[in-house]
Amino acid sequence: MIDNYEEINQRISAEVKPLITTQVEKIIYDWASGYNALIVKSDRDTFYCIIEQKDLLKAKEDKMTILDDIKNIDLPDVDLSDVIQPTLSIAFSDDGKTFLEKASSTRAVIDIALGRGGDQAIVKVDGKFEFFGGRTQEMEKRTKVKARMISHALKELIQESDNVIIMGHSNGDMDSIGSSMGLYRLSKTLGKDAKILNEISGIGLERFVEVAKKEKEYTECFVTVEEAKDIIKPNTLLIVVDTNKKNYVEAPELLDEVSRIVVIDHHRRSTDYIENAVLTFHEVYASSASELVTEIIEYSQLDLELTNLEIEALYAGIMLDTKNFTFKTGVRTFEAAAYLRKCGVDIIKVKKWFQSDLETYQTISNIVAKSEIINENIAISIYEKDDENANIIVAKSADELLTIGGITASFVLGRTGEKVYISGRSIGDINVQIILEKLGGGGHITLAGAQLENISLEDAKQELLNRINEYFFEMEN
Repeated sequence: MIDNYEEINQRISAEVKPLITTQVEKIIYDWASGYNALIVKSDRDTFYCIIEQKDLLKAKEDKMTILDDIKNIDLPDVDLSDVIQPTLSIAFSDDGKTFLEKASSTRAVIDIALGRGGDQAIVKVDGKFEFFGGRTQEMEKRTKVKARMISHALKELIQESDNVIIMGHSNGDMDSIGSSMGLYRLSKTLGKDAKILNEISGIGLERFVEVAKKEKEYTECFVTVEEAKDIIKPNTLLIVVDTNKKNYVEAPELLDEVSRIVVIDHHRRSTDYIENAVLTFHEVYASSASELVTEIIEYSQLDLELTNLEIEALYAGIMLDTKNFTFKTGVRTFEAAAYLRKCGVDIIKVKKWFQSDLETYQTISNIVAKSEIINENIAISIYEKDDENANIIVAKSADELLTIGGITASFVLGRTGEKVYISGRSIGDINVQIILEKLGGGGHITLAGAQLENISLEDAKQELLNRINEYFFEMEN
């Protein structure tokens, strides 16, 4: 599939448009011909390809050169400096006995490629996935038609439900709780009983949840996993926010107990994503789940009044994932923030949610002080104390390391019990998502994380170093 066909059509002049689309198609057909593949154009931006295993193996050995060929389009006498760069999403699969089953499997794989930001090829053979490309920054979609459609569809699903349960990811943060609070208000406005599942909250959330529970409006808003199971009805709607991974939600068992699931997320899609969702709002260009939920609320066309705490939570969610509007901020990010500003957000009060106590600040300073530099511009450090809040500490430390001049990427490791957390940050030159995905993690080009179990911190560090070396070797080749 051509990832950005609509954007190319909307933002390129009528004279250049046919030249680019013709060149894109020529590259696709030439590539297929070079590997003896049959290729058929099924839609204006979609092509179906049938290829033999031996030829696919050769294409894999060549690192799917078509991805770079598309991005390096050159037209004589045409200045392409201000033209949107075309990219492709490619999927191959041998999963299934019949061609129909293989085609169905391939459509599922292309969804993963698109959900990871496009500009990549994914090959699924014998149930195993191989990834190629995926190094381009996600492009923000200017049209808000999808946000309006999702908002309308979500309203209908809520109205048809007996009750609503909202769930974020394990070790929740301000983005997961902020987006949950926004959806809680939407559900309550539609007259439905709604609960937010929140059982584990570290230093990043405990202060906020404590304040929320003191307000009359939220005394019965938050429930534990067991309490959530007790309120499941035949027509319960489960909304999952800020993650698309089955095993990363706060209570994975609920996914099997509820038949109607909605997913709202902005992270690159993993191979173990939630497949049985009746509605998915998955936009990797977005800064945060809170940004997506703010758009849903804005276009709900309801007489909806967010409380001060809900407005602060949504704004804080956007602030957290953009690192104070520095990373992954597009036009729509600021428009969402402007909407919350109109609603009356107290920005100074929001800043207080992110204040660290002196002990935490000193801990982060020590982690930064003992970091080591590899490859001239990558900082790596270890938080050696076994701490239940290690995931928060390492994330903040990775952020802090990136403020040092000359550092283009940072990785910090920490431990909670048998689990090792790794946080990766980048200013964009190095794709930390690809590196940490090799360790079972994920995220975005500039912000990613991973969790390893039953491994020492030193062994985890060595695994990380091996993956960093692999990344640069693949870049060079």
